[in-house]
Amino acid sequence: MRCILLALLVVALRGHACEATLPGEATHRLEGERYVVAWRAEPAPLRVSAFFVVEVAACAKAGSGGPDELRVDAVMPEHKHGMNYRPAVTRIGDGRFRAEGLMLHMPGPWEIRFDLRGAAGDETVRERLLLR
Repeated sequence: MRCILLALLVVALRGHACEATLPGEATHRLEGERYVVAWRAEPAPLRVSAFFVVEVAACAKAGSGGPDELRVDAVMPEHKHGMNYRPAVTRIGDGRFRAEGLMLHMPGPWEIRFDLRGAAGDETVRERLLLR
């Protein structure tokens, strides 16, 4: 019985070991089924038609490390279009990424999307933003 309880405790702790963090403060934190994502945009606040960079830290909830690949995109769901530019994503290591060349060219509601691929599986996590 002790072995079973110990095994359950280890599994429970591994499920909560994922702490996606960035140096300083991340302005956004998202939880999907498989991954936790912390991200921030620089410069902040975001402005219409101004390029910005996104720093991302991600880890798998199941304790299998961070994602191997990340794609960052933004769309205006109500207008059914995305950005005019495709950002370049660089893997920094240990679940850390940097996406450069993002621009939200119109005011209004946007959805930023993080497509993650890794040992924990593939997942897209999203966050809605309102750009004024």
